[in-house]
Amino acid sequence: MIEFKHHIKYLKIVFISLFVMWILASVTSCDIFDSKIAKPVDSTYVFPEPDQSGTDIEVLFVDSGYTKAKLKAKKGRVFQDNQETFLDDMVNVDFYSRFSGARISNLIADSARIDDVTKNMLARGNVVVISDSTGNKLETQILEWNNRTQKIYSNEFVKISTRNEIITGYGFESDQNLENYKINRVSGISYRNN
Repeated sequence: MIEFKHHIKYLKIVFISLFVMWILASVTSCDIFDSKIAKPVDSTYVFPEPDQSGTDIEVLFVDSGYTKAKLKAKKGRVFQDNQETFLDDMVNVDFYSRFSGARISNLIADSARIDDVTKNMLARGNVVVISDSTGNKLETQILEWNNRTQKIYSNEFVKISTRNEIITGYGFESDQNLENYKINRVSGISYRNN
């Protein structure tokens, strides 16, 4: 009988020890779990207000009396600290010849960002450029225009439609009238029946 009581006492100690260890493990794991839960996003963050904003915007890119391009957009916002201008809601750009002053191509896009220091432009969303002289048409989602070199670039998927063929690929560089263009990685060519 003494042995049986001793055995029950031993089982109680083991049971209590296991129960305490289980409680400690539960509390500790809850602390670890709680620390891994993502903290809520601060909903009080306020996006910066533009220094200037307007509608029916027109921007001229001029160098020594020569108009390189004329840009029109429905909405515009200027952020002076970042030296950027954002244009939204149907951007339309006419590019002009340095020699004749005549329009040589037209670009349309959903939006654009202009670096106010370099005057380079990044057009985004349903970008289409059509050459007045060749009729060549470029389609892409993102296109950069370099104000100094007057070249257009894209690292995205592009589609060029000419009178004779349609070329698709990735990466693109051209003069702004789409006469001398290069696609870095051609992914397809289809010929038109004339």
